[in-house]
Amino acid sequence: MLRGFAAVNARLERWLEAERDQLALWVPVALGAGIALWFVLPDPAAWRAAGCLALAVALGGVAFARHGRAARVVAVGGFCVLLGLALIWSRSERVAAGVLARPTIATFTARVERVEPLVARGLVRVRLAPIRVLAVPERRGPPQPLPTLPAHLRVNLTEADVPVGLVPGATLLLSARLMPPPEPAVPGAYDYARTAWFDGIGATGRGFAPIRIIAGGGTAAEVGLRVRLSQHIQAQAGGGGAGGIAAALATGDQGSIPMADNEAMRRSGLAHLLSVSGLHITAAVGAVMVLVMRLLALSPWLALRWRLPLIAAGAGALAAIGYTLLTGAEVPTIRSCVAALFVLIALALGREALTLRLVAAGAVVVLLLYPEALAGPSFQLSFAAVASIIALNEHPTVRGWFGPREQSRLAKLARELASLLLTGLVVELALLPISLFHFQKAGVYGAVANIVAIPLTTFVTMPLEALALLFDCIGAGAPFWWATARSLDLLLWIAHTTAAVPGSVAPLPAMPGAAYALMVVGGLWLALWRTRWRRLGLLPLAAGALWALLTPAPDVLVTGDGRHVAIRTGRGDLALLRDRIGDYTADMLAENGGIEDLPVLMSEQPEARCSRDLCLMTRRAGDRDWRILATRSAYLVPAPDLIAACAEADIVISERRLPRRCAPRWLRLDRATLARSGGVAIALGTASVRTVRHAGDRHPWVTMPVSSKLSRFRKGNKARRR
Repeated sequence: MLRGFAAVNARLERWLEAERDQLALWVPVALGAGIALWFVLPDPAAWRAAGCLALAVALGGVAFARHGRAARVVAVGGFCVLLGLALIWSRSERVAAGVLARPTIATFTARVERVEPLVARGLVRVRLAPIRVLAVPERRGPPQPLPTLPAHLRVNLTEADVPVGLVPGATLLLSARLMPPPEPAVPGAYDYARTAWFDGIGATGRGFAPIRIIAGGGTAAEVGLRVRLSQHIQAQAGGGGAGGIAAALATGDQGSIPMADNEAMRRSGLAHLLSVSGLHITAAVGAVMVLVMRLLALSPWLALRWRLPLIAAGAGALAAIGYTLLTGAEVPTIRSCVAALFVLIALALGREALTLRLVAAGAVVVLLLYPEALAGPSFQLSFAAVASIIALNEHPTVRGWFGPREQSRLAKLARELASLLLTGLVVELALLPISLFHFQKAGVYGAVANIVAIPLTTFVTMPLEALALLFDCIGAGAPFWWATARSLDLLLWIAHTTAAVPGSVAPLPAMPGAAYALMVVGGLWLALWRTRWRRLGLLPLAAGALWALLTPAPDVLVTGDGRHVAIRTGRGDLALLRDRIGDYTADMLAENGGIEDLPVLMSEQPEARCSRDLCLMTRRAGDRDWRILATRSAYLVPAPDLIAACAEADIVISERRLPRRCAPRWLRLDRATLARSGGVAIALGTASVRTVRHAGDRHPWVTMPVSSKLSRFRKGNKARRR
C-alpha cells in the first residue's frame, strides 16, 4: 500500500513539476473559492466551520511540505481560501449600515453625495446622506416618533423636479417615498439588496416636488468633470444613440443611451463596448504613449540622454489611472487599469507582457480591494473574456496557425480575419454560461458582429473622438464630431441588424447555482493548465451544461409581493395575471421564465377564466391538470365564495392575507407566506418549488427566514409522489 501511495505521489509530483509555471494562476481561484463559500453558506456557524476546515487543510499541507510540491500547493490553496472567506466577511461587517425597515414617505434634509443623469429615462439619480427627518404623513392613533433614515439613500428625481444648481455637496430639502432595497422579485432575478448592502445604500425611492436646495448649490461650471465632459460630448456628437455611446466611450456614462439602442447592443453581443474596460484603457494608454514618444523625440538632446520609452510608459500609466478615476472606477475599469500598469511594468523590465499571470495579478488586486465584486457579472465577464483570449493565444497550436510568417497581403488579411473570428467564438463560448446564469439570455451572433465592431470602435471611432476633443480646444472639432457620429451610426446599424436576425438571442430559464459552479470549474481547469490533464475539465463543463439544459423551466412565477403572477400556457408563452404591468416587471418575468418574447395576458387565454377580481387557469403538466387560482384586484371576494374556490384549486395565490379556511389541495401563497419566502418559482412537471429566501439564511441583507410552512409543502408533495 505504501509503495502504491509513493507511486501516486511521484506521478503527482511530475505533473505539478510540468505545470509549475501555471500554479500561481490558481491563487486568485482559491481566493475566489473562499469568497464564494461565504456567499453560498447560510450563516456564521457555517462560515466559521468552513474557515476552520480551510485552516486545517492548510496546516496539514504545511506539515507534509517536506514531502513534495503537492503538499505546498495544498497549504497555499488552503490559506488563500481562508483569506478569501475572511476578506468578504470582514468587508460585509465593515460596510454594515442601517436598512430601512418598511416603506415610508418622509420629508427630510440630506447632503448630495453623487449625481447621475439618466437622460434616456428622463431621470436624475442622486445618492443622499440624510441629515434630519422633518415630517412623515399623519396616521391614525397616538403620535409616532419620527423615523431614523439610513446613512445613505438612492433616490430618483424626474428632470422637471431637479432644482437648478444640483451638485455633489449641496443640501436638499425634499420629500420622497422610500423603501428597503428590493430583493430578487423571483428566484434567479437580480439581487439589488445584496449590491446595495456593499454599496452602503439603506433605502431607495423616488423624490417628488417641491425639491429645494437650502445650502451649497452650484453653477454649471461646478458640476463634476465627468458630467461636464459627458454633456459636452452629447451636445457635439448629436442626440440619440450616437451621442449617448460617444459619451459612454469617453466617460463610462451610459445613462444617455436610448433603451432601444441599449437593448440592441446587448442582443448583438456588443454591450461590452459600452463599458469602459480593456479596450478603452488600451486605446488611451497607447495614444498617450505614442504622442509623448513623438513629441519628446523631436528633441535630439532628450532622445540621446533619456530612455524615452520609459518616460512614455510613465505617461501612459498616469493616463490609465486618470481615465479610471474619470470614468467612476468601476470593476472592469479597475481591472483594466491594473492590467495596463502590469503590462507597462513588464515592458519596462523587458518581460513578456500579455500572460495569464497578468490576468491573475489583476484578479488578486480586485478581490483584495472589492471581494464582493466576485458575485457580480461585471467581474466574471471581464476576467473570463481576457483569460480566454490569452489562454487561446498561448496555445502552441494556435500560435502555429496565426504566428508571423512570409505571405502575401491577401493571405495575411485572411489569416488575421480568421484569428479574429476564432477569438470571438472562443470569447462567446466562455461568456455564454455567465450571461445565461446572470441574465437568462445571451447573444448568439456576437462573434460575427464583433469582427467589424471592435476594429471600427478601436481604430476609427475612438481616435476620431479623441481628435474631436483635442481640436475642440481651438474650436475646430466639428468635422471630427461629424465623422465620429457617422461611425457610431454604423455601429448602431450593425447592432440593430444583428439583433433583428431570428434566433439572435438564446434564452434559458434560471439555472441551478451548482450547475453554473460545475461549468466555472471546468472552464478554469481547461484554461489554466497546459498538459493533457487539462482535458479533464470537459467533464464538469459538460455535466454543468447538461444540468442547466435539463433544468425544467418554471410553470408559475410569483413575485414576492404577490401582485404579479406569470403562468406558462400550453404554447410555451407566459401569461400575466394583471392586464397592466410595467415593462421592467414584464421583461424580468420573461427572462426568468426562459422566453424571448413578451408575456401575453392571462385574461385572453382559452384555458383561463378571469373576472375583475379572480383568475382561474388550468395547466396540464406531469400527467395531470393543475388548477391555479389568483386574486387580481384589491377588492375583497366574499369569504364563502373564496373558500369554495380554494377547495377546488391546487394552488392559490394572493397579494393579501387569505382566510384561514382557504385550503387549496397543494399550495397557498398569500401575503403572510410570501413575506417569509419571497418570490416563488414552481415547476409543475416535477412539482418542485424554489424560493428567493432560504431557511436559515443569515446574510446581512436578508431580513426574514423562509416559511417553514412552505418547506412542509415540499416534503408533503414528495411523500405524495412516492
